[in-house]
Amino acid sequence: MAAKRKALGKGLSALIPEDLEKEDYEKISEIDIDLIIPNPNQPRRVFEQDKLDELTESIKKYGVIQPIILRREGDLYTIIAGERRWRACKNANIRTIPSIVRDIENKNASEIALIENIQREDLNPIDEANAYEFIMERYGITQEEVSKIVGKSRVYVTNIMRLNNLDEYVKDKIIKNLITAGHGRALLSLDKEKQKTITDMIIRDGLSVRDVEKLVRSTKKPRRREKPAKDKYIAYLEEVLTEKFSAKVSIKSNKKKGRIEIEYTDSDDLNRILDILKIED
Repeated sequence: MAAKRKALGKGLSALIPEDLEKEDYEKISEIDIDLIIPNPNQPRRVFEQDKLDELTESIKKYGVIQPIILRREGDLYTIIAGERRWRACKNANIRTIPSIVRDIENKNASEIALIENIQREDLNPIDEANAYEFIMERYGITQEEVSKIVGKSRVYVTNIMRLNNLDEYVKDKIIKNLITAGHGRALLSLDKEKQKTITDMIIRDGLSVRDVEKLVRSTKKPRRREKPAKDKYIAYLEEVLTEKFSAKVSIKSNKKKGRIEIEYTDSDDLNRILDILKIED
């Protein structure tokens, strides 16, 4: 197995000094697959079967190029980074896997698992959002600190984490790559039922993110403009005239002019009003 050194990302290099990493590569050892257990804090929750199958076939042909990183816990080892490679080795019935065993405290172990997965672009947007949320809640750090750890902008982290507010139905479609994170963000202002409805439309009709943004705007009812309070004198006159004619009277007015409207039900009612006004037809 040829040890191929992987360049460290900004966040990972800050956690693991360069000298320590070189020393680790000199201490790669083969660990029994059955002695290794997954990290319960693994950020990724979904392993796409087709990609896992591809990795399995690659490992059968070429072996494991990149060692996994483990932490010893009694007689077993917990995976810090490299669960996909471990799973693929199990699928390929390989008995041992090249590993680097590190003595890392829990916070750094979770951060490294998060960073390794994100920097390898293995996480779907929902798992990535969950990973950010987990590490923030677990260790009481801010979005700004998360952005520095993973080497991404604060805006990027904020936008990804907003996906956690989507309905579970919509999240599932993002995980399955049926809609994009951009579609999901466009739906955030809608209630859960409308999110589901439009999600189905996206999948059925192949709507773009811009299409969805327009659709969302069209579903929002504009606020009804409140009618200005009617002048008390005008309201009084309407009441007096309504009583006089036994018919609804409305007075429309502005600063310069206005009109008086008297409602009637039929020709007899109209003649009755005309008699009151002393108008002959």
